[in-house]
Amino acid sequence: MRIDKFLKEARLIKRRTIANEACDAGRVSLNGRVVRAGIQVKVGDTVELNFGRRYMKFRITGDAEAKGRDRNEPLFEILEENNRPREED
Repeated sequence: MRIDKFLKEARLIKRRTIANEACDAGRVSLNGRVVRAGIQVKVGDTVELNFGRRYMKFRITGDAEAKGRDRNEPLFEILEENNRPREED
């Protein structure tokens, strides 16, 4: 599954177009590397999301595309999270 689609399906970002823009702006990294929106993710990958005032590091634990998956099954496990003031440019 693409990273932008995962961020939307996991409800971390409300719209896929916004997730796509966050990737293009360099605010999403996968396993320590900044990635574009089309990169494929899999269970076990570590994602860092720096979006607005929010920083989150999480590990993917579920497949959002699995047919008949339990909607209560978590798709990610938070490793680190904080809200910090926006840095001035």
